[in-house]
Amino acid sequence: MHTFKKMAGTAAVFISTTYDKASPVERDGLVWTADELHLTDLSTHTQSKPALASVLALEGLEDYEPPQEGDVRTVDAMGIDFVYVKKIKGWVQCEPANAVATP
Repeated sequence: MHTFKKMAGTAAVFISTTYDKASPVERDGLVWTADELHLTDLSTHTQSKPALASVLALEGLEDYEPPQEGDVRTVDAMGIDFVYVKKIKGWVQCEPANAVATP
């Protein structure tokens, strides 16, 4: 079972607990499963969007380019992709196990 932790300083950005590079995560010990983050409900249709500099920029999209279910954005500072999950109104790191295909 794959698990995720919320990134510190964000409202709804989740990173894999297996991510092995330095990254600020909440230290409260809470973890979420793919089911809890509704990744299993995510449509197989995804859409790549332009890369962003940081995870904080993901949350800033709400103001000027509201994300849609299945939007995928690369975060340059981390070199990884995140997918938008509408049910949680948040971004979850894409993993090979739930890798997303781009049209």
